[in-house]
Amino acid sequence: MSACSRCGALFTCAMADGSAAPCWCTALPPALPLPAAGQAAACWCPACLREHIAELETPARRPPGDQRLV
Repeated sequence: MSACSRCGALFTCAMADGSAAPCWCTALPPALPLPAAGQAAACWCPACLREHIAELETPARRPPGDQRLV
C-alpha cells in the first residue's frame, strides 16, 4: 500500500509496490512529472490525481494566456 503524498489516503500503486502490471494511473492523461531516476515516487491517490486532472482541464482555472491542450 502507498500513502497519497497530497491527502494521506492509502491506495495501491503498482510502481511503488513493484508489480509487473501497469499502474492504474497509466490509463489517465499525464498530469505530473515523473520522478527522476533513483528518487522515490510521490504518488497521489486516484481521487487526488483525478481532481488535479479536472482542474487542468478547466480553462477558467488556467492563468490568462495558457493555451495548453490537455
